[in-house]
Amino acid sequence: MSEQMNAKFAEIRDQFPILKQEENGQPLVYLDNGATSQKPESVIQAIENYYRFQNANVHRGVYGLSERATELYEGAREKVRDFLNAKSTREIVFVRGVTEAVNLVAQSWARTFLKAGDEVLITEMEHHSNIVPWQLLRDQIGIRLRVLPINNKGEVCLGAMADMVSENTKLVSVTHMSNALGTINDIQKMSEIAHSVGAKFMVDGAQATAHLAVDVQKTNCDFYALSGHKMYGPTGIGVLYAKEELLEAMPPYQGGGDMIYSVTFDSTEFNVLPYKFEAGTPNIAGGIGLGAAVDFLQSVGLNEVAAYEDELLKYATKQLKQVDGLRIIGEAEHKGGVVSFVIDGVHPHDMATLMDQDGIAVRASHHCAMPVMQHFKVPATIRASFGVYNNFDDIDRLVASIEEAKEMLL
Repeated sequence: MSEQMNAKFAEIRDQFPILKQEENGQPLVYLDNGATSQKPESVIQAIENYYRFQNANVHRGVYGLSERATELYEGAREKVRDFLNAKSTREIVFVRGVTEAVNLVAQSWARTFLKAGDEVLITEMEHHSNIVPWQLLRDQIGIRLRVLPINNKGEVCLGAMADMVSENTKLVSVTHMSNALGTINDIQKMSEIAHSVGAKFMVDGAQATAHLAVDVQKTNCDFYALSGHKMYGPTGIGVLYAKEELLEAMPPYQGGGDMIYSVTFDSTEFNVLPYKFEAGTPNIAGGIGLGAAVDFLQSVGLNEVAAYEDELLKYATKQLKQVDGLRIIGEAEHKGGVVSFVIDGVHPHDMATLMDQDGIAVRASHHCAMPVMQHFKVPATIRASFGVYNNFDDIDRLVASIEEAKEMLL
């Protein structure tokens, strides 16, 4: 890695105030970015400034404070539109996160347009948020849920996908990047396969948007979901991108304020897109914070982020493979900055607890991807997941802590 790139990302690290603190008397090494990312000063400041200087409800007030809050909130929507390269802000629906986005698609689009016997295809590597909503829909209207298997490297076989889809397949819904394995799926090719049989194509982008450039028009996905807190933004805010013609045809997911144009006791006329799907007072501060997070990522450059984190991944993989008894779970050819592993004779939870004493924050869990754990026949893994502020010293401390904890546990 060039000295210039090292220097750039060292400066980026300095923008995250939480990384200046200690845990258990040790400098914090935060390697749980797959669960949530830390926040740069610019995002924290944007949220604080809203509450200090612009706090008002949006869309409803004709006074200056409300108009300025609305301008900031809708400005964030435009930033997300540009970030995803959507055609229009009418295609950008603010939600709480990917979980709500998938449920919205399941209960609005799918429940309206699918019938008993129609098939939804997902993969074996999905997060529970892209499994459970389809199971609920299956139980409600009788759809068939089919699962595309993964191999022992943690990859989807596109040939198998082409064999599984048929005229009965109405939706393919897949993760862009696996939170448990780091596998990056070829969503361009998967989109083509789905559309070849007339199916719609949805992507869970929770893990991808902080690490990879996304272009929904190039991919031609029908739905794409993201969560703000995974991409250096606040919790409780996310986005469902959907093609405008699909959103126009879909009924509202929730009813209440702001998603209406007019109401009588006899009928309701719904608001225009995207507000038809945004009932109630929105997470205004969250939306503004998400806009600041998009600004942050755009200023760094997603291509540079991907290149930097790929160097971290290669170094971490090499160093971890030198640890006796350690086995990496998921070694796909195309991976993001995630390394999941188990250690012979050691429970992941015990290892992570001891590592916390060294200031190392990693996740020991099934990662809300129990079918992945079942595939690899492990109860859980230890997961180190990287962000823009991590560096080679973090990885060296991770490995040293593993070796130290091993001595205590074995």
